[in-house]
Amino acid sequence: MNAASLTELDLQLLRQAIALSAESRSRKRHPFAALVADRQGNVWVECFNDSKPPTGDPTCHAERLAAAQAVRILPPEQLAECTLYSSAEPCAMCAGAIYWCGIGRVVYALSEARLLTLTGNDPENPTLSLPCREVFARGQRQVEVLGPFLEDEAVVPHKQFWRN
Repeated sequence: MNAASLTELDLQLLRQAIALSAESRSRKRHPFAALVADRQGNVWVECFNDSKPPTGDPTCHAERLAAAQAVRILPPEQLAECTLYSSAEPCAMCAGAIYWCGIGRVVYALSEARLLTLTGNDPENPTLSLPCREVFARGQRQVEVLGPFLEDEAVVPHKQFWRN
């Protein structure tokens, strides 16, 4: 966690992602959400999680969807300057998508480790214990990662959701 690089705008946008995760839950989806914003705070993409069984595609995590939508509307040089804000730490699949789409920065709220304490062995969230920083570290270009932040706020949409 590198709090020195975190700004008030980052906290505002991270809270927006957390609020979206609560909205995702209210839509009877897993309580995860992500958004992509530029340095000025203009939000280009907002996505909810859409992977909840039995009807959801298990690859439709909010972070992967946000990265895929952003790459369709923004040029590479702009994506490199954007930040993906996520209510939870991107999983290995989502970190790969963020990397391949060229997004330059990630700020997340809930850590994968803390999420595991909430989900336990719930079959709808078989947690991969692979921090996104490790995924990004294997790439040829740098992705700045800040997090976890605001974990106590990010936990709220998850309370009494998982069957653990």
